[in-house]
Amino acid sequence: MVRSVASTLSVITRNRDFRNLFLAQLVVFGADWFVMVPLLVLLPSLTGSGVWGALVLAVDTGIVALLLPYTGTIADRFDRRKIMIVANVAALVGVLLLLGVRDAGTAWLALLGIGVVAVAKAFYSPAAQAGLPNVLDAEELAAGNAVAGSAWGTMTIVGASLGGVLSAAAGPYVCFWVGAVALIGAAGLATRIRRPLQAPRERGAATPQTWAAVREALGYIGHRPRVLALVTVKSAVGLGNGVLTVFPLLAAAYAVGPLGAGLLFAVRGAGALFGPILMRRVLTNRAWLLPGLALSMSAYGLAYLGTAAAPWFPLVLVLVFVAHFAGGGNWVMSNFALQGEVPDRLRGRVFATDMMLATLAISVSQLVVASVVDVVDERVVLAGCGLVTLVYAIGWRIATRRLSLTAPATEAHGTPVA
Repeated sequence: MVRSVASTLSVITRNRDFRNLFLAQLVVFGADWFVMVPLLVLLPSLTGSGVWGALVLAVDTGIVALLLPYTGTIADRFDRRKIMIVANVAALVGVLLLLGVRDAGTAWLALLGIGVVAVAKAFYSPAAQAGLPNVLDAEELAAGNAVAGSAWGTMTIVGASLGGVLSAAAGPYVCFWVGAVALIGAAGLATRIRRPLQAPRERGAATPQTWAAVREALGYIGHRPRVLALVTVKSAVGLGNGVLTVFPLLAAAYAVGPLGAGLLFAVRGAGALFGPILMRRVLTNRAWLLPGLALSMSAYGLAYLGTAAAPWFPLVLVLVFVAHFAGGGNWVMSNFALQGEVPDRLRGRVFATDMMLATLAISVSQLVVASVVDVVDERVVLAGCGLVTLVYAIGWRIATRRLSLTAPATEAHGTPVA
């Protein structure tokens, strides 16, 4: 355990470019949740309905999902560092739009602002994720993935909890200003990354046009069962992600207000933080990855089934932590496995497809929850989402039971992938 922690710390302290990329992602993720939690609490108080919060979450994930096939090709064709910087500036504009949300008549600005942020994230995420292996040496890949996989969870804790606290103390609009300043800082950190975020292209190699590039990536995935299994695994947790819509309503049911809502999002982030770090051991043994993915999906579903029956709020917090511990482990295991399967020239597009399927699943879940949230008890919603994830996990494991990740990955003509 001591050696594992030392290795994880060393990749941050010794690798400057990885450190700058990691810190930029920390700031982006933190700003996202620092803004989102106060907004989700603000909208029901202005409109008297939980539907607006559900629509905001659906817009956030739905736009990302629709754009990812295109933005993945951009990440493979253009400078990934410049893409990240421009995306941060665009997200800043979206956050500033939220300052105009003042009453029920201006609630639509929340959808517009979050829509702009979602467009920015759709460009940022494939570029950052595909560029990650290029700032790491071969011996740093496992540790670097564990650290990077914890970034989202770390800043969900910080962003969600501080967003809830500051929103309760000073109001949501202060949170929006802080989020805007943070995005400026993230753009500055990205400018400090010196290593190229993509491998050199062969001289004279043709760059496929957008839709041809999308078709190439889809064909690559479709002809490789292992890659297909890995790009569909995150959908299990995605289909259960409608639970986020009821977090503010659940906090109100337990009479814990904005602070309680912030705590729910924070323990969700704590689980997503510790899941990737403690799954480090699994990353070093590829034979464990597919069974580990099935177990993590199942644990997420079972934890939310338990949350629906929990009689008091502290137990709810514990079960939410367990669910997202499993979900965070699921995320980092699938990302690590994909990095070993996919060559750099296709990595942006394959990761974009991976994220597209996950975010589409999230959008479907949130839209379904939005359609029932005002007429169905929040505990029923929690149980339904947990059950969907559990059933998906069982079906996925049955479908992938004959696959193994221990053999070397190959290119289309049977040559090993470097």
